[in-house]
Amino acid sequence: MSKELNTNKTVAVVGGGAAGMMAAIHAAYSGAEVLLFEKNDRLGRKLRITGKGRCNVTNDCATNEFLTNVPTNPRFLYTALNRFSTADTMDFFEGCGVPLKTERGRRVFPVSDKAADIVNALADRCRDCGVTVVHDKVTSVEIEEGKVVGVKVGTKSYKCDSVIVCTGGRSYSGTGSDGDGYRFAKEAGHTVTALRPSLVPIVADTNLCARMQGLSLKNVALKIARRDNGKVVYYDFGEMMFTHFGMTGPMVLSASAHIPDIEKGIYDAIIDLKPALDEAALDARIRADFLKYNNKDFINSLGDLLPLKAIEPIVDICGIDPRKKVNSITKEERRRLLEAIKYMRIPLLRFRSIEEAIITKGGVAVNEINPKTMESKIVSGLYFAGEVLDLDAYTGGFNLQIAFSTAVVAGEHAAE
Repeated sequence: MSKELNTNKTVAVVGGGAAGMMAAIHAAYSGAEVLLFEKNDRLGRKLRITGKGRCNVTNDCATNEFLTNVPTNPRFLYTALNRFSTADTMDFFEGCGVPLKTERGRRVFPVSDKAADIVNALADRCRDCGVTVVHDKVTSVEIEEGKVVGVKVGTKSYKCDSVIVCTGGRSYSGTGSDGDGYRFAKEAGHTVTALRPSLVPIVADTNLCARMQGLSLKNVALKIARRDNGKVVYYDFGEMMFTHFGMTGPMVLSASAHIPDIEKGIYDAIIDLKPALDEAALDARIRADFLKYNNKDFINSLGDLLPLKAIEPIVDICGIDPRKKVNSITKEERRRLLEAIKYMRIPLLRFRSIEEAIITKGGVAVNEINPKTMESKIVSGLYFAGEVLDLDAYTGGFNLQIAFSTAVVAGEHAAE
């Protein structure tokens, strides 16, 4: 898209991540002179490591389905998603020369599986449409009489007509996400809701996980249920991994977004190691293995059924003497083994720290932001986009799409 006739407006974008670059591009498209401030020595540092370096840019679904994957303030996003949809995101990157592919769950990735291609596409487009990148740390947003007048970088001030805050959340602080945007918002009079990690590994209240540390499971089922009433808050089928502290992996990260209050004694993870087999089929499989290893010790009869690292923990869970001969195993003991495999129960303790989270839950209260423009209702000329807002979604490309959609709206309106 060519840059329109200059309106002589100057827009300062704070933060050179996914939202910041997209906001800068669309402000420039709309005719503004754009300054993009990024304190790191290169743009898109966090974006480069998303999706394990593959970058799940969006999810190829309709708006109504998209919003069902946004647990926090989904209605706020309706206008933004209609202005810049998932299809628009795909068109944008393919128009930048980055071919995309759609995988399970309609997750969209670059064909190259390289997040750097997405970062480079955004950075190149910034350059091509005349965005000036300033590698320095913005220390404050300057406001006079209820209106933005500039940003301060150390002792130097940059005058501007609008400021778009795209500083991200508090997660992955090593990439520069240190919460500056929340401070800017508070200094401008905005409410910042409680911040907590989301899409984050979970700490277990048992040593079982540590004993299986490093074990990656595929094609297993994970359920998160309240211990008091059995209410299931999350269920999925896929991949996870045990660690020295508990659990991580795609399903576990997704599960964390569904757990409203993770305190000791409230939730259990229940893992089905053999979800493709119902109880009758699993019992038949166990009996076949027992027949095959009829004269072996119990602990030596499970190698065909379970990963090596899971054998001793499962034996301990079902409480059968590991040296008991298979031909002496009772029907009741066989039942206990089946339950240990189908319903492995892991008591949950807490989330890992916000620094390890993929996204931050909480942020600038959206009732203080105009959803049609992303402009503050408190300070004229102050806009917010991306993770700094109190918006978050499940895994699958939804969070990056939120960043892109809110950024496009903010960029266009900041330049008006």
